[in-house]
Amino acid sequence: MKFDLDTLGIVLALLGAALAALLPGIGSARGVGMAGEAGAGVVTEDPAKFGKALVLQLLPGTQGMYGLIIAFITFTQIGVLGGSGDISFAKGLLYFAACLPMAIVGYDSAIRQAKASVASMGILAKKPEAFGKSIIFPAMVETYAILALLISILAVTGVNGINI
Repeated sequence: MKFDLDTLGIVLALLGAALAALLPGIGSARGVGMAGEAGAGVVTEDPAKFGKALVLQLLPGTQGMYGLIIAFITFTQIGVLGGSGDISFAKGLLYFAACLPMAIVGYDSAIRQAKASVASMGILAKKPEAFGKSIIFPAMVETYAILALLISILAVTGVNGINI
């Protein structure tokens, strides 16, 4: 395979898929770590709160999974997981752009969700009966990660229908 502008299409598409998995994965790893540190403090004081602290810790981890979903969908669309990997430059650029919502929002929302989870750990520590209310704060951040997931799914799957 010689290098030309059309060869760059598959590179752009793969770069988009990699960013969709990489950035939310990094954000989730950081987020789960931040929430885990706070959760360890809560559980040190009261080991019976482990289950609730674990739920709050896991919330920032979903963005990493969403990023993997976008990467896998992109891989199937561009032929990496079977089929032809013949992607034009224009389509490669479209796939790259389609992966960006999940890449960017996934990273940022994981960190922000972790901060909300850490704050909710404080509620859990002082008022465990308010756990149901405290989980709403990080769950609200999840809404935007889900919206980014949906737009990236729609965009990635819609690229094939575009004739370029």
